[in-house]
Amino acid sequence: MTQSEMLGHSGDEEIIKELCVCNGVSFEKISQEGSGVTALEMFFSGFPRMVGLSLFPRLTRLTLVGQSITQIQGLENCPSLRELWVVECQIEEISGLEKCLQLLKLFLYDNNISKISSLELLTNLQVLWLNNNIISEIEGLSMLGNLRELNLADNLIESIGNSLDQNTNLQKLNLSGNKISSFKELTHLTRLSKLRELGLKDPQSRPNPVCMLCNYFTHILYHVPTLQRLDSYDVTSKAIKESAESTVTKKMMYYNMRVHSAQRQFDNTEAKLQQQKKKQMQRPEERIRTLSYTLKHFECELAESRKGVGHPKDQNMEPVEAGYEKRVQHKLTTIRQRIQTWEQRIEEVEACFRRNITQALDRKELMVQFLVMELETVGNIRFEEGNTSDAWFSSCYDLLLSRFCALDHKPHNITGIKINRIIRVHNRVLRLRFEDKLHSMLTSEEPPFISQNYKRFLDYLFYAPDPERSSEGSEVLCILENGFKSAESYKDLDMDGAVPLTNSVSVYHQPWKHATKHGTKRPAEPPPLTPGQLIVSKVFLGHSVPARDGVPVSSEFYPRTHSVYRKISTKQNTFSFGKPRSNAACSSDLQGSCDCSQKQTMWFVFDHELVLPEYLIDFDFIRQEKPRHSHPFTPGLKPSGEPGDASPLLCDNEALDREALALEPILEPRPKLLSLDEKSILTAAQANVLSQITVLNLHDSGLTKLKEISCLTALRHLTISFNEFTHLDDISHLPSLECVDASFNQIVTLGGLRGLGRLTQLDLRWNQLTHARDDMAVLQKHAPSLLRLDTRQNPWTTQGECVRMVVLGRLRTLTHFDGVLVTEEEAADAEQMATVSKINEASLVAHSRVDSDRPRCLSLLTTAQLLTHLWPSPWTHTAEPEPGWTNKITALNLDGQRLARIANLDKLVNLRWASFNNNELSHIEGLEHCPLLEELSLNHNNISSLDGVCKLQRLTRLSVNSNQLQCLDGSVLDHLPNLHFLSAERNLIPSLHGVQRSRSLFELYVGNNNISTSRDIYHLKVLTSLIILDLYGNPLVEKLESYRIYVVFHLPSLKALDGTAVEVTECENAKDVFGGRLTPDMVTEKLGISNYREMTELELTACSIRMVDLVPADLFVNLRCVNLERNNLTSFSGLIYLPNITALCLNYNHIESVLPRQKTQTHHSLRQPPYHKVSSSGYGQHNSKNSRDALCGESLEPLMASLEVLHLGYNGISNLSELQLSRLTNLKSLFLQGNEMVQVEGLEGLRRLQELVLDRNRLRCVSANSFSAQAALLELHMSDNRLRDLSHLHTLSQLRSLHLDNNKVQVARRCLHRPVVVLRLPGLQVLDGISITLDERTRAELTYAEGQYPIPPAVGAEVVFPGLSPLNHSPARGFSSFQHDIIFTPNLDDSHLSSKNKKHRAGGTHSRSAQSDGRHRGGLSGHRVYISYPSTDIDSRFHSGPRPPL
Repeated sequence: MTQSEMLGHSGDEEIIKELCVCNGVSFEKISQEGSGVTALEMFFSGFPRMVGLSLFPRLTRLTLVGQSITQIQGLENCPSLRELWVVECQIEEISGLEKCLQLLKLFLYDNNISKISSLELLTNLQVLWLNNNIISEIEGLSMLGNLRELNLADNLIESIGNSLDQNTNLQKLNLSGNKISSFKELTHLTRLSKLRELGLKDPQSRPNPVCMLCNYFTHILYHVPTLQRLDSYDVTSKAIKESAESTVTKKMMYYNMRVHSAQRQFDNTEAKLQQQKKKQMQRPEERIRTLSYTLKHFECELAESRKGVGHPKDQNMEPVEAGYEKRVQHKLTTIRQRIQTWEQRIEEVEACFRRNITQALDRKELMVQFLVMELETVGNIRFEEGNTSDAWFSSCYDLLLSRFCALDHKPHNITGIKINRIIRVHNRVLRLRFEDKLHSMLTSEEPPFISQNYKRFLDYLFYAPDPERSSEGSEVLCILENGFKSAESYKDLDMDGAVPLTNSVSVYHQPWKHATKHGTKRPAEPPPLTPGQLIVSKVFLGHSVPARDGVPVSSEFYPRTHSVYRKISTKQNTFSFGKPRSNAACSSDLQGSCDCSQKQTMWFVFDHELVLPEYLIDFDFIRQEKPRHSHPFTPGLKPSGEPGDASPLLCDNEALDREALALEPILEPRPKLLSLDEKSILTAAQANVLSQITVLNLHDSGLTKLKEISCLTALRHLTISFNEFTHLDDISHLPSLECVDASFNQIVTLGGLRGLGRLTQLDLRWNQLTHARDDMAVLQKHAPSLLRLDTRQNPWTTQGECVRMVVLGRLRTLTHFDGVLVTEEEAADAEQMATVSKINEASLVAHSRVDSDRPRCLSLLTTAQLLTHLWPSPWTHTAEPEPGWTNKITALNLDGQRLARIANLDKLVNLRWASFNNNELSHIEGLEHCPLLEELSLNHNNISSLDGVCKLQRLTRLSVNSNQLQCLDGSVLDHLPNLHFLSAERNLIPSLHGVQRSRSLFELYVGNNNISTSRDIYHLKVLTSLIILDLYGNPLVEKLESYRIYVVFHLPSLKALDGTAVEVTECENAKDVFGGRLTPDMVTEKLGISNYREMTELELTACSIRMVDLVPADLFVNLRCVNLERNNLTSFSGLIYLPNITALCLNYNHIESVLPRQKTQTHHSLRQPPYHKVSSSGYGQHNSKNSRDALCGESLEPLMASLEVLHLGYNGISNLSELQLSRLTNLKSLFLQGNEMVQVEGLEGLRRLQELVLDRNRLRCVSANSFSAQAALLELHMSDNRLRDLSHLHTLSQLRSLHLDNNKVQVARRCLHRPVVVLRLPGLQVLDGISITLDERTRAELTYAEGQYPIPPAVGAEVVFPGLSPLNHSPARGFSSFQHDIIFTPNLDDSHLSSKNKKHRAGGTHSRSAQSDGRHRGGLSGHRVYISYPSTDIDSRFHSGPRPPL
């Protein structure tokens, strides 16, 4: 081949020469040397096109940078090419690579490529760079299975989708500098299991909008846990990954709780609607019962009259009078018409109820979808439901009312709108897009008058979803999440090429109006209370012009225009309605004089990014009802305010009822049967022999039983309406019975019905049947020939069409049900629905998955539901599965398969996630061969026990909502050590006992059960990991006062309770209200005692108790001794209500008085709530009095009549009179050691006191009234005080023991108090722990006789020494024995001691006080409170309280 032939075109010669020069190749020898060249490169030389590459057949690398190349060509003869660089050129499309099958690396960045194409054959490609192009969509990469690195930075890509699903080997991906704005798009990267590096906002590129959102890093790291580098940051740290995982887990728990709250809100709405329905139906039901009673009565009488077996009982004429039967027939017809009227009323109430329920359900579903959207966007889209306290709510409310005009709807009888709710939309993505678009527009091309006053062009306009074009709910969700469609999208829908908006609510009704305008037939009347939704959007209208007639609304016909507008009508339509009212109906009372300030206008905005949805308003149109004489009832009639009230229409109908009942003839009431025996049966049947009775009428006989009816073997027709039957057991085994009328009774079940093989008609209207499945199963088995069944007006738990399908599915012989003919299609559908399915190979193939990991998806679905929702079955239904295929199954979703039992799962040994919701399971079984099961969902079945999950030790999530569980078996939960989530809502659980076995629980949902006692909360205290608890709908919530803070106090780890986050202020308030509160539940928790009546002793020391609330007090009737030492009590609190306490120990508290003092009303913080807020047993209601006279025992009611021993040591008591101890009139022993008292007072009421301990106080003297009432006192302790005078002890005539050591008693100039005391108290036998002997008394008398010291005047002029009776000094009483020598410390003249002497004195004092405490801690009558103290030194004894004063 010649050189010229190789060149092809003479014009390419210069290009090839330059190529050779740049790469050191001789142009002249190119034919010889070209085949040996493997790499070529050319930089910024203006290379116009790719030519001459065929001269280099062994080329493996080609680099072209900064050339003028517009297309890739000339590579057909380069099959060995492995690396190609065509960058910073002008390439517009990818082409010319079909022969480069060995290509490994392809770099085409900085070009003008708009579409990824022509790469399908490059299956060996590993690196692809297409950054800095104009690519808007990722496509054409599905065949590149070996691709490891992909760079698409700085393009126009908005979505990822499933375009990279096939590139499973991808390790590096750069998408920086694009327009990806949604977290949902990033979730598609979860399928790239080998992805190690991801770039979305590299420093060299601008960030994607999604990178500006909150929780961006968390979202990426959770969904792509394999990442090692994100946006040039090293994310290999385990702590970073765990933090992201924990954050997302908490968010999923939170939104799962919010979904439960939405369901709860719907349940509340349903309950309110049920109550409203019940109230509305009360009057019609009463009227129907009254009319039906008369109707049945006349029908029976007429039947008997025709047979000649009875006689009419007309009060006004003879029975044989002509025309009697005709008048009866007329009355029967009239009554039936009246019954039909009331039945129509009931049907309308039912229809209104169903409509309201449907609306509430739709709102609930929409709210759940909102919550899911919040979760999926990690909070970057939030929905806030407003109320009247929100400023934005009032503004939005006023905006809607100001743009509604009643005149526009007057022809259609619409008088107003009722706003149900307003939801504020916080969409960070759309807001950033709106602001960026507006900013770029104002800074670029806009005229100055717009950019300087752009706020004038902002407005709030309405958008109403069009139900004819799309599902309203889906369109609303799409708009709120992604914004409005582009103009091109609206064109594709054959609409105007812009976003349609309006400033008037009237446009919502526009399709209906258009139907009239265009001549189409309009419905006779619009539906009442038509529900509506409006999206309120902030709009930048910019340069707006009127739309021209005949010109399509499109930006191409309106250049340099942001929007166009079109007037809908020339009539003004705005009306002001004043301030917003929550849930109020909006209407105009001045419809004839509407003065609107704004015209109805339609706007069309060309740029959808300039429309920001901010609010969603849910409202109803209110239509004025027209009175209809033929039918007095109207849908949506509001219930009357009082049960006795009645609307005029109801009163008119009742008047018609009375007229119908007053028509002649009038029958006398049927006689009541006291009992049903053979004689009464024969009389009722007008027969002589029981075996001949075929028809028996027992209508309105007051019967509750039919015991004697079993002998009526020939009975065919039985009427027992209007009686009091609750069961039909007595009519069993009547072989000839064909027709039974048991309407208007109280029948609750058909469970006892047996042996009615010939029964063809059964009337069960107006009874109390609830369980359709169970009752129909009875009829299916024991009444196989049944043709007609009427069960209307029974409170079925399953409502509407579901009851009909259940009945027809069970009773396949029925021809009429509830008075309606059963069609063949209906019977076939019911039969198919009732057919019980089994788990077989086909169901396993269709509903199983084999994924090894849970999808990294922010979803509230269970794993089994999520996997079956995301991926198709791995096996086809036609092909035979390979051997061992069941071992691969990890997920199984058999929801709604009508399963009666779980079976045939023995080969699913690797099953990890399973769901069996909405079936007919009654037991948990067949799971013992699935030990790896982690999640199990059994909602909406009939399961009554948790037995069957014991072997699932790896189970982490268990859901058994809407079943028949009656307990949470602890023996079962004990075998589930890894259980983190337990949901058992809407069951029959009466107690939480057993749940304490699940120590790993994080979430517990037990709402709508029968939990009623506060003690159940104590079962949860051991669950230290519990952070979410839901008890809503249990009796406990309403029964327990201050329920919420009570639970928060006892479960401090809770983060959310009943769907509401626990605030810090709630925790503080709970501590203030319930902290230190001694309740029966606390007794159970601390001591493990639940039978309080058997308690005789109670000891709870150092438990921080500040209040006693042991109610009801009757539970503690046998309690005798109470020890509450070292707590925080300030009063006796609820102890005063305990009826039989004899010994009470309250040492080391802060007792101020027997009863709580009345708190003055001052400012309280959240940390210190008012005292009266504490709910208790009634104490705290007594008013304390300040005067001492009021405090004396003579003027106040006595308390605690059984109390005999009281310990109040070390309470810091300074004023004894304020304690109100005089009210404890039966007290015999009182211990007040270690307080701050300076005088003895306030003991006037303690006349039976025998022992008093006042050691270690600050007593200085004894006044004349100190012991004036203590004539019975036998033992007195006043050691370690500051007594200087003993002048008034002479009143204690019965005193036998006195302790005065370590005081400052002085007689004359020497400390000789002992002889003086011996002389003053002639009955004293022990002084300072030393017995007074006869010799000592004699010496004292001699000393006095010699005049060594005078007797103080207080003793009197004459001293009498009566004979001393012997004192039986009992051994030390108390809880502990202290063996110490008694040390007598002489009195010191100076009042100040050195530190050394103080220390020595403290030790001596403690020795004596210890003996005193040990001797005086016992109760009387053998009752003791066991307390022990260390006897080492004083510092250790008083470590938790103040040291006693010396």
